[in-house]
Amino acid sequence: MLDVQLGEVSGGTPDGVAEALDLVAGFDDALTHGFARLGEEPGAALAALAGTLAGSPLGDRLGEAVEKVVAGSVADEHLAALAGARAALLGSVHDALLGSLDAALGRTRAPWEPVPGESEVAGNLLAGCRQWLRELAIAGWRGVDHDLVSAADQTIEALLPVPELRGLAVLLDGLAAELRASSPVGTMDRLPARRWGDLWTRGMLLAQKGPWNGGAEQVSGRLLILGADVHEHGTVVRVQVHGILEPSGGAPSRLVRTSVAAAKVDTIVGPAVWRLLSAYPVLLSALAEHRSLDLTDMPLLAGGDLVWHDDRAGAGEEADPFTTARVQLGAAVAPPVQPLDRHPVRIAEPVLIEGYGVDGESLQLGGSSLAFDLDRLPSCGPLTPELVAASSACLGLMRWDGGQWLLQPLAVQATVKKKPVTAHNGDWAMGPTDPKVVKAAAKSGDAVAVLRERAGRLLRK
Repeated sequence: MLDVQLGEVSGGTPDGVAEALDLVAGFDDALTHGFARLGEEPGAALAALAGTLAGSPLGDRLGEAVEKVVAGSVADEHLAALAGARAALLGSVHDALLGSLDAALGRTRAPWEPVPGESEVAGNLLAGCRQWLRELAIAGWRGVDHDLVSAADQTIEALLPVPELRGLAVLLDGLAAELRASSPVGTMDRLPARRWGDLWTRGMLLAQKGPWNGGAEQVSGRLLILGADVHEHGTVVRVQVHGILEPSGGAPSRLVRTSVAAAKVDTIVGPAVWRLLSAYPVLLSALAEHRSLDLTDMPLLAGGDLVWHDDRAGAGEEADPFTTARVQLGAAVAPPVQPLDRHPVRIAEPVLIEGYGVDGESLQLGGSSLAFDLDRLPSCGPLTPELVAASSACLGLMRWDGGQWLLQPLAVQATVKKKPVTAHNGDWAMGPTDPKVVKAAAKSGDAVAVLRERAGRLLRK
């Protein structure tokens, strides 16, 4: 990224973004109080939302929905229209931000063309989801208690065995878990209204007809890894790998992602989480050894996500991610964004920035400043805030959060004690390489092995 491009990115937000987010905040405030007891101010916020989108394809349905809800009549079709309007506003913010970033990077993005794919989904399961989400909307976040949260348990349990609906099940289960931990919500000083509004909106839209992914195309070729983004929570770890696919047959290179995940418990932290992903040795080895991967008939969704099958990948030659980024990142075609994924928080675009200085928690280049997103550094890899502060090159993800652009490091090149150092999030995918970390792990014991042995003992009883 040239310094003039960095200046374009960090120079401010596109016109209309602040106004759109204000409308979303008004909707979220109404959802906080509940649609059963809309006051004058929440009612005015919904009316403002309808007025803004009056000229859109949603205009008529949204106007009717707002009138009915304000009058005290809350039906599924009204909530679907409201959820669609909220998603459309955030989608417009997403498009404005991503468009400005693509322009600054000179990045070409493929248009959205969903791959046809039909799946039969049990309508009664989706109806159960909509019923619970409707009850949440009527009660409002302030009206949520343990009984209302528990009402989702049976529906979620029925969703989980259905592969096409597992994503919706996990989403609703996560929302229910957060609400259960916060209940009674009415006693909380501050609510994560934007986050809960996001989850409610996505759940309501997914509960209309099921998954939106469509089908997948089969791709073969060489995958050059750029970096790994590790998402770690108390009960799950997910590794999302960003890379460049060189398709067989000479088609243009494409930016792609792939993810693998595993369940965990909160006592498994740090480098030990990689052991939970042992079902994917080919992918983990490629991360640790900085190798390319040869793919054969790997499913690729329309939004640029490879559905990972470890048995359809083979280890290739060594491929340094920084070299890959310098040579190929600028020309790779970015994937389109699935309609339901058009949300500012989902922006995560791979970039390479070099030749900068660091001041505090921000890089400085050509008179422009860009903050590092250090909160996303995982505990299972060698990257640390101190190493980022000593860096002069960073492979990372551009994100937009809190009204500004941030750079999440996936790998850095730094100088430590006058010696060059390169570190990647995935360097410890096959086990830590730092002697101090290895010694500490040996001293504390293997938590994964202990828990597996205990689980096996319980199953044998």
